Amino acid sequence: MKIKHLFDLTGRSALVTGGSRGLGRAMASALASAGAEVVLASRHEDELRAAAAALAAEAGVRVEWVVADLNRRDDVTHLIDESLGRLGKIDILVNNAGTNLPQPIDAVRDDDWDRIVQLNLTSCMALTRGLVPGMKARRWGRVIHISSVMALGSKEGRSAYSATKSALLGLARAAALELGPFGITVNCIAPGPFATELPLQLLSPEEQAKFAERTALGRWGQPEELAGPVLLLASDAGSFITGSVLVVDGGILCRVF
Repeated sequence: MKIKHLFDLTGRSALVTGGSRGLGRAMASALASAGAEVVLASRHEDELRAAAAALAAEAGVRVEWVVADLNRRDDVTHLIDESLGRLGKIDILVNNAGTNLPQPIDAVRDDDWDRIVQLNLTSCMALTRGLVPGMKARRWGRVIHISSVMALGSKEGRSAYSATKSALLGLARAAALELGPFGITVNCIAPGPFATELPLQLLSPEEQAKFAERTALGRWGQPEELAGPVLLLASDAGSFITGSVLVVDGGILCRVF
């Protein structure tokens, strides 16, 4: 096979949660540019409508959008049904939607814990559970969970976030063993500091500078720098990668002190 064909997603269909902005939009753009039809999902209709129109115009492929709050289990089911109904199949699932509510471990509120677990972990399991049967029938599929470097290290106040992002690694490894015989790979991407709305809202300018200094590259990542990693894991280029964690952190985990 020619190298350029390894990353070709023509004829494939993808669902990207949290796809209207930030890392989700960047990864959806990469998949669409490689030829995949895409469904974007988030809670924000105006953002979804604009993002879908822009991606369709840029890539020349079909881009659908579905409003879904993945904190609600009924919305997860709705998203599965709508995605399959509109595109007929989903070959590539990118579980990107997530949130972070920093709290000290002795002040974690039950409702916040439940919300983080539902969005960051349970929705990923439920979407995988709902879409994998079609992948098994076609004997080809890609499931990509967006974890975090905070699954591998952490920071004060991030107990709930790190717990859910670590759990995605276990979810991926177990599912990889189950689904490998059907030609389905399951992997995680663990981004480090990327310049998107959520971390920039949570961190002060001083904290942002400290994060940049801790990377080997001395800067924050840009969302488009996830295009290569997601295309690798979503395409035939990554056909022998499964149960793995691809760390994309600018070298932040290189440091011990």
